[in-house]
Amino acid sequence: MTRAATVYRILVGAILLLSVFGLAAALALVRPEKADFTFCNGTEIKTVDPALVSGQPEGRVIWAIFEGLTTYHPRTLAPMPGVAERWEISPDGKTYTFFLRKDARWSDGRPVTAEDFRWSFQRLLHPETAAEYAYELWYITHAEEYTGGRVAVGDPVEIELREREPSDPPFARGKMLYGRLLAIEAPEAAASSTGPGRAEGSGPPTAEPVYVVDIGGKPRRFQRATAVPRDPTAEDYAWLLFDFHRVGIQAIDERTLQITLKHPVPYFLEIVGFFPMCPVPRHCVERYGYPAWTKPENIVCNGPFVLKYRRIRDRIRLEKNPYYWDRADVLLNSVDVLAVESAVTGLNLYLTGSSDWIPTVPNEIVPDLLRSRRRDFLPAPYLASEYYIFNTRREPLNKSQVRRAIAMAVNKQEIVSRVLRSGQIPAESLVPADIAKYVAYQPPHCERYDPQRAAALLSEAGYPGGRGMPRMELLYNTHESHQAIAELLQSQWSRTLGLDVRLNNQDWARYLASRREGEFWIARAGWIADYLDPNTFLEMFTTDNPNNHGGWSHPEYDSLVAAAQVEPRPEQRMRLFRRAEEILLREMPLIPIYWPVTRNMVSPRVQGFYPNILDIHPLKDLRIADHPSLGTGE
Repeated sequence: MTRAATVYRILVGAILLLSVFGLAAALALVRPEKADFTFCNGTEIKTVDPALVSGQPEGRVIWAIFEGLTTYHPRTLAPMPGVAERWEISPDGKTYTFFLRKDARWSDGRPVTAEDFRWSFQRLLHPETAAEYAYELWYITHAEEYTGGRVAVGDPVEIELREREPSDPPFARGKMLYGRLLAIEAPEAAASSTGPGRAEGSGPPTAEPVYVVDIGGKPRRFQRATAVPRDPTAEDYAWLLFDFHRVGIQAIDERTLQITLKHPVPYFLEIVGFFPMCPVPRHCVERYGYPAWTKPENIVCNGPFVLKYRRIRDRIRLEKNPYYWDRADVLLNSVDVLAVESAVTGLNLYLTGSSDWIPTVPNEIVPDLLRSRRRDFLPAPYLASEYYIFNTRREPLNKSQVRRAIAMAVNKQEIVSRVLRSGQIPAESLVPADIAKYVAYQPPHCERYDPQRAAALLSEAGYPGGRGMPRMELLYNTHESHQAIAELLQSQWSRTLGLDVRLNNQDWARYLASRREGEFWIARAGWIADYLDPNTFLEMFTTDNPNNHGGWSHPEYDSLVAAAQVEPRPEQRMRLFRRAEEILLREMPLIPIYWPVTRNMVSPRVQGFYPNILDIHPLKDLRIADHPSLGTGE
């Protein structure tokens, strides 16, 4: 036996011994019948509502139970037909016409129609949904105006009233009116035109204008009932938005969906296959509302699997969807998705045969796995970045000099060598250098580790030796390596800059909420490319982007990213992106930490699993070598 194999066995034995009591307790529980395929998903997912998620663990489940217009080839990631059996792209690259399958159905037997996609995209874009990925559809004409609630005089508008039609289901939107915006009256003007104005001493008015809308040739006035001053002639409303009928998403007929873009988007077919763009069943959503519509007893799906049951902090059971259009090629009848945050626990489950796939392994054993050349360990390059974001709304993190000092005090090589030890590369930019293998983009470099310069910068900013700096907090989600990195950063910042940083570990759902709500000083973050283009990374940091959790804003950066998005010449487009990233790395609203590698461990009996740059592995395409239905279709 080789030394590497001996060390590996000792490490595994130690890990198993450490968790033996936990495993014994787990085995003592009443276990369900074993699924055809089981994998560890990394954490307890937030929801299975496609419009409300942004994380990879949620994406794995959503891609299993829902299907978009396109899907991904399991090996090459090229866009493939999903619910749309084919599509046509206009010569100018701005109009996509998708032709849906006749046999695409929901899991209750109803047909999946173009209107289902139109309504689902509208729900994703609606400001009330607050979808973090709504901006991915802002390439569509007038979609951004709809999400942003931006209307101007002369625009077509829709007004949602608070009342519903008697025949509407319980959670349908309110009664809708449509017209053309004639005027927007300021609160003071509205008050003076309808009466004596506000009473003296009643306080300043809220920013609630009166909208005058031509509806059917008759002007009608609308103002929220909570407005002060209140125009007594105005009608109350829930939402007044740009008319969605004018947004470039049209159901031409039951099986034809047409989408019109503001400009050509080379990766649009990948976007419509992304998990937030999956359709949701209107009849189910409006009957039960959120979150009740996502419960196993209520949910209706259109993907290769259906949600059979969910046990919080244990597992999600998926079963083959009998109404799925390609059910003959789905060879797994059941799948268990385990909510396992610990990489050590995941490895135990894998080694004992309780899991067929773990997406990561403990850092400690990776070197020995590589030396032993185990066939079931499949490390691969990954188009992703791990970084920390600053909350630039908080002083003194609103100063670029302070952010640069904190960033330059981070020894990334120490993180990679001491904590990770799995082939990760210290990051010199937000966009991973490996993107150059797919597009002609060369990322610029950020300032490197320089403790002396970092200390000098902090002193120049008015905080010599860290004196005067507030006690900050470092937020991260539960995971062994995240905790180890946070502890090392805490030590580096204390040693180099004299900073007092407290660690704040939160579970996945709470961590996501804290970031989204801006309840942090410095927070761990990671981003996996949604498509093979630098825009997927750089667009996040534009002003008001829903994923710009740190609140950083830079007008020139915004202009460069916007210009790159519409630039038709590939070389000039990449130059614009590079200039934008140079600003990002100079202003440092984030600290690039490392570029990860995938660390999948997959049972040899699993077929159809291919390492790829985005770490996407559709469950539909997996096969089990000893499964009785392998190769038989049904």
